[in-house]
Amino acid sequence: MDTKRRHVIIIGGGFAGITAVKELKHSEAEVTIIDKANHHLFQPLLYQVATGALSPGDIAAPIRSILGESRVKVVLGEVKNIDPKRKNLQLINGRELSFDQLVLAPGAQYNYFGNEEWQEHAPGLKTISDALKVRERILQSLEEAEQIPDPKQRQIHLTYVIIGGGPTGVEMAGAIAEIARRSMRNGFKNVREEEIRIYLVEAAPEILNGFPAPLGERGKDMLEELGVKVLRGTPVVKIEKETVHLKVGSIKSSNIIWAAGIKASSLLDSLQVEQDRLGRVFVDGDLSIPGYPDIYVLGDAAHFKDKNGKPLPALASVARQQGIFLGKVLAGKKGSRGLRPHFSYVDKGTMATIGTAKAVANIRGLKFSGFTAWILWSTIHILLLIGFRNRMNVFVEWVWNYLTRKRGVQLITDRSGCRHCSSSEDLERKKKSV
Repeated sequence: MDTKRRHVIIIGGGFAGITAVKELKHSEAEVTIIDKANHHLFQPLLYQVATGALSPGDIAAPIRSILGESRVKVVLGEVKNIDPKRKNLQLINGRELSFDQLVLAPGAQYNYFGNEEWQEHAPGLKTISDALKVRERILQSLEEAEQIPDPKQRQIHLTYVIIGGGPTGVEMAGAIAEIARRSMRNGFKNVREEEIRIYLVEAAPEILNGFPAPLGERGKDMLEELGVKVLRGTPVVKIEKETVHLKVGSIKSSNIIWAAGIKASSLLDSLQVEQDRLGRVFVDGDLSIPGYPDIYVLGDAAHFKDKNGKPLPALASVARQQGIFLGKVLAGKKGSRGLRPHFSYVDKGTMATIGTAKAVANIRGLKFSGFTAWILWSTIHILLLIGFRNRMNVFVEWVWNYLTRKRGVQLITDRSGCRHCSSSEDLERKKKSV
């Protein structure tokens, strides 16, 4: 009698992958989860690490600790290629793994719309490393500006350009407006708060275009109250070092951040199946790939249409619901023999924060803005965090920031990109050259 357990491999430790493996961890299947990072990252709050409000440990937790005492195997590695016919995959280190069922939830990457060279000058926010680099660049630019006596020459370091008017761009612009101005009041003597310029650039006619009216306009008003200049209907045509070229004019800045769109992981290309223009794989109602009933695609990697025929958006709520659904299916908790279950998404709303006590939210047709929306945003994001410690840390940080109007972590540990900051080694070299 064959007693071999079926092997389920899950690629990706994001919302979809983690929720799926949680449903499977006590099943009869042998489960392996593969991710190139050893931690689950709460990406919706990544910009708060970039702006110093939270520490990396507040929004990330090791995958092994999340799964606790279970039989699930955790593999730290990156998948290079998938052979759907042979049912095996290859890691970049050459190791091969075979599977009976495969769940693909590799997430997404930033979409530069064919202009990949822009990434060098306008980084996005997808990892903790990205967030820390952006945070240090923001703080470093203030230090550099402090040491330049000519206001015209230091303006480039006091100008911030965020490209993309979706929730990530809006939240980033609002947070930068707060951190830059608050930092300015805490010890910077050579520059004035009025010198700071923050631009949010959006090619579409409106920002937050996934939100119903009038929330997009309300978001714009709140950003402008914080001093952000919102440029709508303004496509970017080129990005060079410290320069953003617009359809009309250009902006000089040493702080350029990309938040203008995403595309699916390039790993999906190895499947050689039908994909949409964003690289997402078309899936059936049970989230499997047509022609491959044992291979499933979730979250940002899946092209799944809702009841109105529109693809589901790249939201954490979509990924979580799909992960729970498929996890139950694979664990045998849902569906019956001969009848494949159909995923149905429940839209629980969308929201974006613009700053402290400022946010917009659309919760099942009910529209909120200002302080009420911010309370809703804070509560829901805390509940979604993995682990009690994370929730308590974030709650305390937010209450402290709200009461004191201060930001959390504002340390610079890498000064390699600082052109005007003098180190002890610089001073020693200057002495020797005299």
